[in-house]
Amino acid sequence: MMKPTIEELEKELKNVEFVKINVDEDQTTAQKYNVMSIPTYVVEKDGKEIGRKIGYSSKADLLNLING
Repeated sequence: MMKPTIEELEKELKNVEFVKINVDEDQTTAQKYNVMSIPTYVVEKDGKEIGRKIGYSSKADLLNLING
């Protein structure tokens, strides 16, 4: 459901790296980021978490999360 929104953001925000994790296939990374619900969005800057959103999010919500 979120794939089209994420793809739009990837095209618009060239200076932002988007990493998608399949929690069924990469449980180690899911545990590292303490992902308990899907979808979970984690924003990092300089290797530190600066934001997190769980559940469906509008494009505007995700932009707000990314931009702090």
